[in-house]
Amino acid sequence: MNIIIVDDEEFIRLGLAKIMSRMSLPINVVGSHANGRDALTHVLNLAPGALDLLITDIKMPMMDGLKLIEQVREARRDLPIAVLSGYGEFEYARLAMRHGVKDYLLKPVDTAQLHELLASVNQGTAAESGAPEAEDGLAEGEERDHYAVEELKRILHAEYNKNFELEQLAKAVGMSASYISRLFRSRTGLTLTDYVIGLRMEKAKQFLTDHPHLRNYEISQLVGYFDPVYFNKLFKRTFGMTPKEYKEKHHT
Repeated sequence: MNIIIVDDEEFIRLGLAKIMSRMSLPINVVGSHANGRDALTHVLNLAPGALDLLITDIKMPMMDGLKLIEQVREARRDLPIAVLSGYGEFEYARLAMRHGVKDYLLKPVDTAQLHELLASVNQGTAAESGAPEAEDGLAEGEERDHYAVEELKRILHAEYNKNFELEQLAKAVGMSASYISRLFRSRTGLTLTDYVIGLRMEKAKQFLTDHPHLRNYEISQLVGYFDPVYFNKLFKRTFGMTPKEYKEKHHT
């Protein structure tokens, strides 16, 4: 399975290649480019069918990811493409989806999601010859929902210690508050509130492990709770022990 990675940050390209090298899949990174122009030249110089997946960032110099995708689509209509996107680039990603992009990877890339994408491409490469041609990308509604949930996750991960109003999150993805509430729960199995609690508790655990000098109320505030008693209750409910017990267990 031949793959080209395009991102203007070298550490991201190297990081993705390293993660891929550890997977038990037939992966060969045949190209690594810092801009869309160089990547386009590489893609067009390859014989049709010689490339199995293009993974590209959106914001890049010389030629951005949207232009790259548009021009690759003209020459390689069936080439699977995945978009790398950072926080706040949801609108760009939605534009990319109109060109039949296969998947949308949020930075920092989740290893499990990347593996799922690569396994799907690998299976599709093996089965494609006998399969009927699918419509470009996901159906519009399904596509919109998928990327809205991914963007919500990205926002919450980036700003887990802020107290968001549901309406703020809904506005960020261009949907109604009631719709994203139902959608997020149906896709993740968790309410938005429970998802945030989980993020905050994991971060609190990290603070307790890496910064044992911090007091309990300081960690509580760092993860977004100004009531240390409530924080203690949530931590114990999540991990079966209080923050103090957790700290003693890991620093004795």
